[in-house]
Amino acid sequence: MLAFSVAFIALVSPIAADDWPQFRGPGAAGVSSSSRLPIVWGESRNVRWKVEVPGVAWSSPVIAGDRVFITTAVSDSPQEAPKKGLYFGGDRPAPRQATFRWEVIALDRRDGSVLWRRVAHNGKPTGAIHIKNTYASETPVTDGERLYVYFGAAGLHCLNLDGEIIWQKQLGSYKTRFGWGTASSPVLDGDRLFVQNDNEDQSFLVAFDKKTGDELWRVARDEKSSWSTPFIWRTKQRTELVTCATNRVRSYDPATGNLLWELGGMSAICSPTPVAGHDLLFVSSGYVLDARRPLFAIRPGASGDITLAGDATSNAGVAWCQKLGGPYIPSPVLVGAHIYVLYDQGFLACFDARTGRPVYGKQRIEPGAGAFTVSPWSYDDKIFCLSEDGDTFVIAAGPEYKLIGKNSLDEMFMATPALGDDAVILRGLEHVFCIGNRPPK
Repeated sequence: MLAFSVAFIALVSPIAADDWPQFRGPGAAGVSSSSRLPIVWGESRNVRWKVEVPGVAWSSPVIAGDRVFITTAVSDSPQEAPKKGLYFGGDRPAPRQATFRWEVIALDRRDGSVLWRRVAHNGKPTGAIHIKNTYASETPVTDGERLYVYFGAAGLHCLNLDGEIIWQKQLGSYKTRFGWGTASSPVLDGDRLFVQNDNEDQSFLVAFDKKTGDELWRVARDEKSSWSTPFIWRTKQRTELVTCATNRVRSYDPATGNLLWELGGMSAICSPTPVAGHDLLFVSSGYVLDARRPLFAIRPGASGDITLAGDATSNAGVAWCQKLGGPYIPSPVLVGAHIYVLYDQGFLACFDARTGRPVYGKQRIEPGAGAFTVSPWSYDDKIFCLSEDGDTFVIAAGPEYKLIGKNSLDEMFMATPALGDDAVILRGLEHVFCIGNRPPK
């Protein structure tokens, strides 16, 4: 078993218990209102602690109280290392030839020490994964009392925050497009836990009772593989469970699974998670080789088929559409009046959230910076874009593109961070970093 090494950079006071419970945090927005988060960091600056973790995973950290939770898949033999950037040739059609331990790990927010680690599943993978994917790419979700962890074919697991397994479910093993594997994370709404599993065999959306694991409802989906995490959209009219995929964006009643509305026109591969604000829902997909790469703004209260006709960019259900505005992998971030879209090859664009009007077109973030998978995040009126190379570019929010900083760590990154009250938790290929303001030496 791989050992952990914790590098204590300095003694710090306990981190405020401000939760980051799911992929992209509260409301899946990727935004924090804290005024105490760091703007500048590097290998020897503002790193409070750095923890080496076993295995390989691109799941994001989540925070509950004084604990940081991560998941990982640990192999009993060396595995092929991921390569950076967009490229062909990353498909691996056969499952990895090794035995894996699918683990959940709890770290102390104050110092990174390991509080516990639990094996949720042990065995050989039943499905293939892309060289850049992992067998633990789904981010856990927590309600502050329990942790819900999904590992695709390795099952759905409910643990309490002390690591005791409460219940487990096996949802089946299914082929994915090109053998790329799974990545859609579970989400919560009240006492219901939802999992979207779009695959090549029999796609479905399923709801569970979060306390017992009992299945509440399941709907079959006319979809093939997708990698977007479902989104809970709360409006004045109702709460909706929104799923994005190649054929359709679909909205369901979380209580029953009944279809509320659907929208066609997405690109061939769908990964970004929606974001909501200004009484609109923003959904997108932008596979780089597709002629359709839309960014849609959906009005609340829609019903039926709201697909745009012909060259139309709006209708009763769609407020606006930028037909080439969507990102491939990173999810957009909404800050103030603007929605920012990060493109995998190193460009950022800004649109007026209410109208869809381009505020500024695709801006090259920096020459040579061209591999972005992590979704951008925001605080202190700034946009943060973390490249696979470990460079976080700090961009001023507002109507003009202005790069104001660059923070570098010597590691590969593909996991979106968790934002605490005064620290950013970054998960790299080999380490978890806690980044927080520290007095200069």
